[in-house]
Amino acid sequence: MSERLPRAGAIRPGLILAAVTVLCALPFYLDAFWLRIGLFSMAAAVGAVGLGLLSGTAGQLSLGHAFFLAVGAYGYVWLAGEPGPGLPTAVAAVLAVLLAGAAGGIFSPVAGRVRGIYLGVATLALVFLGHHVLLTADSVTGGFNGRSVPPLELGGFTFSADSELTLLGVPFGAEERLWYLGLALFAVTWFTARGLLRGRPGRALVALRDSETAAAVMGVNVSRYRSAAFVVSSMYAGLAGVMLALSFRRVVPDYFGLVLSVDYLAMIVIGGLGSVAGATAGAVFVTALPLLMTRYADQLPLVAAPGTTDGTVGPTEAARYLYGAAIVLILLFAPDGLHGLVRRLRARLRGRRAAPSPAGSTFPSHPPTSAVRAKEPTP
Repeated sequence: MSERLPRAGAIRPGLILAAVTVLCALPFYLDAFWLRIGLFSMAAAVGAVGLGLLSGTAGQLSLGHAFFLAVGAYGYVWLAGEPGPGLPTAVAAVLAVLLAGAAGGIFSPVAGRVRGIYLGVATLALVFLGHHVLLTADSVTGGFNGRSVPPLELGGFTFSADSELTLLGVPFGAEERLWYLGLALFAVTWFTARGLLRGRPGRALVALRDSETAAAVMGVNVSRYRSAAFVVSSMYAGLAGVMLALSFRRVVPDYFGLVLSVDYLAMIVIGGLGSVAGATAGAVFVTALPLLMTRYADQLPLVAAPGTTDGTVGPTEAARYLYGAAIVLILLFAPDGLHGLVRRLRARLRGRRAAPSPAGSTFPSHPPTSAVRAKEPTP
């Protein structure tokens, strides 16, 4: 028994190190298309983690996530560009995230007092209001045509293809450089979100989601924690907006509409509510699927190539049908999403190797009842 426990604990750091090594090596082997998919997926994962904290952990329905992504994206473009203050791009990125948090703070009194479908309708108004402002405030947003995105610069290093850079014989363009920036920002998001979930704020939000009355009895300030969850989620969305702007290199108002908010809800439902890993998996699935179907549309049955009008389904619509069907299947057969499904499969495999006792222990022998402890779910 004592020999198995250290080995189980030593596997996780090794897997993390292997995953980081593979991710860091990918720009040396993948072309720009696959790197762009990775960049969009990392940006979407950051935003999905924020929405997961709000909707999955705190139990607050939000349909306005696209609004806060737009605040982050356009905030960065205006603060770093011309017309605008023309601030250093690194300062502009930080201020754009804080600006999204401030926008969430302005709306947080509503989020602190309203919940459920009523909060969903209230946040839905933000999307339409934000889209109208993006179209009409030409001096700031560029109107319908949008604005080009100034490349980020850190310590004299520019995350664009303007300057030549070659590493190990591989030319590093904008995608290769942004890849490592995206990895760093996603790592910060991952560890901060998991720290929140595993700490006192996460336990308070879970108690609030399960029962407001019980949470209030335990000393949880219901309005304060609801508002705080909304502000934190808005800041994650602002960071995702900055990452998307840097990846797209041009921002247009039509991208930040209701469809984008629905996409983010699909990400956290498919991946698993209240789970950082689940939100990441859902973000990769929802983001990569339409891009892959567009790339291989001519090889897929019943899917038309982009630009054709032969009456068949386009790749974007086909992708939405597929992950819509995935949502239905998840709700029917795996309500806790992909993360819960993987967790159950791992527990089953562990149980087969360890010959678990009927009480649910994962040890090969039958320990006394006092030694059996239920496995706590991890986010």
